[in-house]
Amino acid sequence: MKPARVQASGNVQAMALARWVTEMGMGVDVHGGDYTKAAERAVSDALRHSSLSFFGPTGKTAHDMHVEVVIGVARPETIDRDRVAAQVPYGTVTVRVVTGGLDVATDRGDDTLIIANAAILVSFSE
Repeated sequence: MKPARVQASGNVQAMALARWVTEMGMGVDVHGGDYTKAAERAVSDALRHSSLSFFGPTGKTAHDMHVEVVIGVARPETIDRDRVAAQVPYGTVTVRVVTGGLDVATDRGDDTLIIANAAILVSFSE
């Protein structure tokens, strides 16, 4: 069961946090121009690159994590932050969307390939 932990506004809580992990990913929606789908795939890509082995030695748990997801897409206003946050299985999740990524039109101009970039930043309270 996933805990309620989404802070879609992008506001980080006013506590001292120390970053422990930075991971990057890229996601693409090849047809349909869905920026959120590309962002979800970018987060999934970043998470698949990570294996966190420090929980036992540090006394931390996956639920102690503060996870900031930074998404870069050409049209930030189109992102459904709750859908993006749902890709992260643990911790308190904050989603921040910035201008970035890349849109590539088809040669006929009738569709757009959407590329989203994601940075996953994992911190713990000090």
